[in-house]
This record gives sequence, structure tokens and C-alpha cells, in this order.
Amino acid sequence: MPGFQEQRAILDGWRGQGCRERVAGNRAALTFDDGPDPDATPLVLEVLADLGLKATFFMCGEQAERHPELAARVAAKGHEVALHGHEHVREPPAGDFERGLRAVEAASGRKPARFRPPYGRVVEAPLEVVLWSAWGLDWEPIGPERIAELVLRDLEPGAIVLLHDSARYAPRSSAEPTALALWAIAEGAAGRGIELGTL
Repeated sequence: MPGFQEQRAILDGWRGQGCRERVAGNRAALTFDDGPDPDATPLVLEVLADLGLKATFFMCGEQAERHPELAARVAAKGHEVALHGHEHVREPPAGDFERGLRAVEAASGRKPARFRPPYGRVVEAPLEVVLWSAWGLDWEPIGPERIAELVLRDLEPGAIVLLHDSARYAPRSSAEPTALALWAIAEGAAGRGIELGTL
């Protein structure tokens, strides 16, 4: 994943691209990329259930093919299913989008209406392209406290929060710290009067 400065440059380059970066009202969208993955998706689902929250999961098609039972569980728990491509690569091969869409729909039983391109590299797609405005840099090997601190730094009404329920495409060994950070993120959001939910 890109580092902090590269992420800033990507964010700056999105302006005027017609991609969704915000939600309406006094709320923020909680989103997860790169799963489903047995490493952390079950724990993320458990914590979200404990907190009474729903989120949007941008799934990779190859991950949905590997773990269809988890993709189905995300949908069955009432979370929104969205697409993050098939392979998680900077330059997707021809047909990657369509293959990912088929795989995620087959595994989850839901047809995605939204797409987040891997690495935030904007491409044309027949779905709503969703980016983000706050993130926890949780592809790096950092702990839950730091992840929550980084999310809360940029959390405001209308934010779209980027997190990850898999470490498959990252230098860290597990995505569990992200799940554990959700308690502090939810507490911080509540303290600001911001409702967390799906897109």
C-alpha cells in the first residue's frame, strides 16, 4: 500500500474526478477493503455486532472465491457488499473488474453497486466509484490505538473511513488490530455526535 505522502497526493488528485468521497448528514461511513479473510473478517464482524454497527465491505473477487462462506456471512449480517476488483494490483489485467464482480456476487449473493479501485487509482467503472476521506493507515504494522488515533484525526460529519479486514496485500502480518481499533473509533465518533454506518 502507498505511504502517507503518496496517499495525500492521491487524495489531492481525486478532486473533480466525480468519485464519491463523502456521505450526507451528521454521519460517517465505515468501510473495509481487501477481504473477506479468515484472519480478521470474523473478528471485525463480531466487534461490529457488539457495537451495533453496520459497514460497507469492498471485497476482492479472489478473496471471495477463496472464502465464499465469509462473503456470505458479511451479507447475511446485513452489511453492504461492494467491489474492490478481482486481483489487488496496481495495473489490473483485462477483465479484472468483471471477474471480480461475478466472484463477489456469486459468493455473497449480493450484486455490488459500488466499487473502490485498489490503491485508490481511479478508473472508469459502471458502478459508483467510492474513495475515502479518513483512514487509519492500517495496512502498516501498527497497533489498534494508533489506527484509532489516525481515523479520529480526520473523522468529521460526512467522512468515509477506510479500513482493512485483511492483511493479505499489506506488510503487516494480521488485520486483527483494525478490529480491535473499532471500539475506540466508535467511542470517538459517538463523542462527536457522528453516527457510523454503511455508505
